[in-house]
Amino acid sequence: DAFAKGTTQVAHAVAHGTGFTVVGGGDSVAALRKAGFVPFIDHLSTGGGASLQYIEGRELPGIEALVEIPKRVE
Repeated sequence: DAFAKGTTQVAHAVAHGTGFTVVGGGDSVAALRKAGFVPFIDHLSTGGGASLQYIEGRELPGIEALVEIPKRVE
């Protein structure tokens, strides 16, 4: 709540941007819900830390398991 004004302004900018929008993190998603901007976001993820790791190019066990499935089926 101490940062609600700034958070709402950033959420507004993201929600009304022209690009594909991705928001990651439970607190960020909650702020978007509270501000009513969820319908304007293309992709929401509650995995903020995992989203950052993925963007950094780090391996995520859940994604790696899905990548390995076709290899095991063949």
